[in-house]
Amino acid sequence: MKVGLFDSGLGGLTVVKSILKELKGIDLVYVADTKNAPYGDKNKDEILDFSIAIVDFLIKEYAIDALVVACNTATSAAIEDIRKHYEHLVIVGLEPGIKPAVAWSVSKKVGILATPATLGGEKYKKLAAQLSQECDVIIYEQACPGLVEQIEAGQGDAPKTIDMLEGWLAPMRELDVDTIVLGCTHYPLIAQSIQKVMGREVNLVETSKPVAKRLLHLLEQKGHQNIGSNTLEILATGEINKDMITRILGEEYQIEKLDLARA
Repeated sequence: MKVGLFDSGLGGLTVVKSILKELKGIDLVYVADTKNAPYGDKNKDEILDFSIAIVDFLIKEYAIDALVVACNTATSAAIEDIRKHYEHLVIVGLEPGIKPAVAWSVSKKVGILATPATLGGEKYKKLAAQLSQECDVIIYEQACPGLVEQIEAGQGDAPKTIDMLEGWLAPMRELDVDTIVLGCTHYPLIAQSIQKVMGREVNLVETSKPVAKRLLHLLEQKGHQNIGSNTLEILATGEINKDMITRILGEEYQIEKLDLARA
């Protein structure tokens, strides 16, 4: 099986890492759209255009069987249109793990860290409102502009990043939030910094493992046998931090430059 994945940058590699652990016998192609990063401050139409261009490329050049939208923002903005355009593909997206967070929270106070675009998505807003009412839980939302750029630069534990987190997390700390949803694939990369700023152990909820399990289930329905070795190819539309790739995946990979305008 050939599986294509994309994100605006490095964050989706946290999903790739989980997929490589869960699945066997697959060829992965990952596109980091660093030229247009971050997606979180773009409008819905822009994100949809970026997404369609990448999926068209993956189908044309790699004949992918499945697609993982390894980006919460792109999932929120574009996955419904992607499903309509590419009905033949197995398609899996990412959404903030609000449901498990609500279930795990003892204080019934849950924090959400995400991009502005994710928090503004209609599907997210409906789910958050529904859970708040049905489960008697208080959800504290926090957009994190600039955080993706810090993580991409390998500055996840830098003083500037800690200061940014302090400003966003201090209210959650004071309000006894005990569970925080990492609503962007980049954010698990700074889990230790988040715990440090919170000053106590909190539940951090991210969805890369459930996404990998969902992909495996859907591919097995298509006849995939989960045996054999995997391959991974990484492409980037702009500059990318190779040291961060090695840090995330545990080994070095060659990065191919991708010009979607010429693809």
